Amino acid sequence: MTIQWFPGHMAKARREVTEKLKLVDVVFELVDARIPYSSRNPMIDEIIQHKPRVVLLNKADMADKGVTAAWVRHFKEKGVTALPINSQAGVGLKQIVSEANLVLKEKFDRLKAKGVRPRAIRAMIVGIPNAGKSTLINRLAGKNIARTGNTPGVTKAQQWIKVGKEMELLDTPGILWPKFEDQNVGLKLALTGAIKDTILNLQDIAVYALRFLEENYPERLKERYKLAEIPEDIAVLFDKIGILRGCRISGGEVDYDKVAELVIREVRSEKMGPLSFERPESASQNDQIADTVERS
Repeated sequence: MTIQWFPGHMAKARREVTEKLKLVDVVFELVDARIPYSSRNPMIDEIIQHKPRVVLLNKADMADKGVTAAWVRHFKEKGVTALPINSQAGVGLKQIVSEANLVLKEKFDRLKAKGVRPRAIRAMIVGIPNAGKSTLINRLAGKNIARTGNTPGVTKAQQWIKVGKEMELLDTPGILWPKFEDQNVGLKLALTGAIKDTILNLQDIAVYALRFLEENYPERLKERYKLAEIPEDIAVLFDKIGILRGCRISGGEVDYDKVAELVIREVRSEKMGPLSFERPESASQNDQIADTVERS
């Protein structure tokens, strides 16, 4: 299965982000803590280039804490600050402004030395669809300004939003890239909800999820679906889950579509606990951020 999703408004958003970049001091790059590599748009590196940035590992509550800590260390080694946050619950958000001030200290010190009066930090938030940008903005602003939704593609225009007296945020639509060179990236994005389910083959996504769980979290998989052992044959695994959960069609046969929907829904809703779908060591060989920092 080949996964692609690049609506017209995303091409427009890329142009708008490029045009507005000169207006901001710092870029907040919002990624999904469960897939910090796969949810990093490689086009963002091309667009923001040497602009100061802070990586925000959102939905950290849904990710494996030990793996998230490894990602924070990984980004630090590359010279980039990364903060685990939970925009939905407001966890970790107080650090964002303080980290932005640290990143921009030299710039603001130079301006102060020239007699320029201090002003609010101007920041841009960028990220892929459904990463939680609008929820984060509303939390930081303390009111519902940005539209939110559980499906990707809700934000379609840019808007400036004040965060107290310390910061002004430029919201941007989520941007995916035209082609996934590695289809595993597409599968991870689909599994975590960054791509609309309506354009996906959900059985393929569920197969990917089950094989990932078998390899990385086998005990959770067995406990969730009452399995003594995990069947090697994926069809047998679907059958066992379908029979356990009553996913049947007329005649008593297992409804594989319903099984697929069930598995994906339970992965996304943390029925098998916090999950991280990639680790720094597996992603580092393709890590664009290393090249970006080395050039700066």
